[in-house]
Amino acid sequence: MYKHIKEILDSNIGEDVVLEIPKNPKMGHFSTPIALILAKQQKKSPNEIAENIKKKIESLYEFKSVSIVNGFINIEISDKFLEKIAKDVITNPDNFAKSKHSKKILIEFVSANPTGPLHIGHARGAIFGDILSRIGIHLGYDIKKEYYINDAGSQIDMLGTSILLAGKELLGLEVEYPDEFYRGEYITDIAKEAIDAIGQQVFINSEIKTIAQFGIKAMIKLIQSTLEDAKISFDYFVSEKSLINELDGVLKKLKENNAIYNKDSKVWLKSSLNGDEKDRVIIRENGEPTYLAGDIIYHDNKFKRQYDSYINIWGADHHGYVARIKSSIDFLGYDSNKLDVILSQMVSLLKGGKPYKMSKRAGNFILMQDVIDDIGIDALRFIFVSKKADTHLEFDIDILKNEDSNNPLYYINYANARIHTILQKSSAKISYDFNNVDSIWKELLINALLLQKVLQNSFDEYAIQKLPEYLKNLASKLHSCYNASKIIDTPNEGSILCILKIVSISITTGLRLMGIEAKTKM
Repeated sequence: MYKHIKEILDSNIGEDVVLEIPKNPKMGHFSTPIALILAKQQKKSPNEIAENIKKKIESLYEFKSVSIVNGFINIEISDKFLEKIAKDVITNPDNFAKSKHSKKILIEFVSANPTGPLHIGHARGAIFGDILSRIGIHLGYDIKKEYYINDAGSQIDMLGTSILLAGKELLGLEVEYPDEFYRGEYITDIAKEAIDAIGQQVFINSEIKTIAQFGIKAMIKLIQSTLEDAKISFDYFVSEKSLINELDGVLKKLKENNAIYNKDSKVWLKSSLNGDEKDRVIIRENGEPTYLAGDIIYHDNKFKRQYDSYINIWGADHHGYVARIKSSIDFLGYDSNKLDVILSQMVSLLKGGKPYKMSKRAGNFILMQDVIDDIGIDALRFIFVSKKADTHLEFDIDILKNEDSNNPLYYINYANARIHTILQKSSAKISYDFNNVDSIWKELLINALLLQKVLQNSFDEYAIQKLPEYLKNLASKLHSCYNASKIIDTPNEGSILCILKIVSISITTGLRLMGIEAKTKM
């Protein structure tokens, strides 16, 4: 509905109209400051411009009334237009709040190193990326989801060494521990699997590369299992190792663009020319590519696939990495403005007011799988997008087990279940006549029809916390209307049933896009 009203105003006024929702319902359903904006450009009185616009649009069937207050043009939607929209929604609920866009977008998220299970720090970016993708697809964008597997480099050698040490210990062989290695019961579990699958001899011979490759496969399998439990899927898994043969071509391209130089037997990227604090090594003295080199190859591969835009969702600890990646993209001859990097801040988990227990299986961090098993994926998904991704998130998981208004997901589901109870109890026929319906019910209907606007804003601004905020507010309005007036056996019962059904469709659609199934019974 919002999009339709905006398009009508844009067409009739000949401008890109800013359309707002007034805080005071008495001001109308929509408001625009376009007259104030045009007054500065045309050097005329805002009221004069507003009056001219009013004459153009007040006779349109979509509008019941058009008024002017301090230069703002306020619009009240007509009952006829509401009737048309309501019929469309109830007849085609699967198309509700959808849109059409031709843009192709590649979203990369999670991309955790396959050296350990997914922990709670990975979970926030994982859930954010998945819900952002779901919203974008619903809005009509051509979106592909990608996981980049860092399966090359020193961290993989360390994984192999760590499993080797655990295996030798299991076999009663002599073990010498280095300063750094991966700890945790999961390493011992993989060592046991490896001994059974590829034999003891690889441990006796210290075949680190063979053990590491087994470890990578085992870790990817474990990561994919956790992602599946989290209702997260990917279109592509891209291996760093599979791209390494593209290194020479990337170096040649960087050299042709005067982006690299040799110093101290290393190859350096001139990233300081493009906003980085200093130049960066991409090839070590021994000829091995650095972690950054792998990422440059990967982004070259991405941009060669010719998407309209790219989104990377990284942990907050990658803040300093953005400038050097964007610099390399420009040096490769692409437009780094096509890449947006969203940084996901850390999460602090509490349980009963105390810090959540670390996992012995994984070393000293909280496993994503443990929290899913503890509170369920629906609660985890909801709470992890309840705040903007770049802000710190702290929450007590015990609150998510409460069956009261303190638990926002319960509060929203209770609203939906309430609606379904009324729909089952009522024998009235759905009516699309809103002429005599109280204003609070019409306001609820208008609010329920704003989902498409909320989704578009959430996607455009990478602010998907707006969706749970909207659903909570919609549920609150529903509860208020329910408590304020009788529904069954009233003259407007059929009209109110129609409104309730649309509210339920809005809640159900919004939760589905968060990867949550709305409850119809509580």
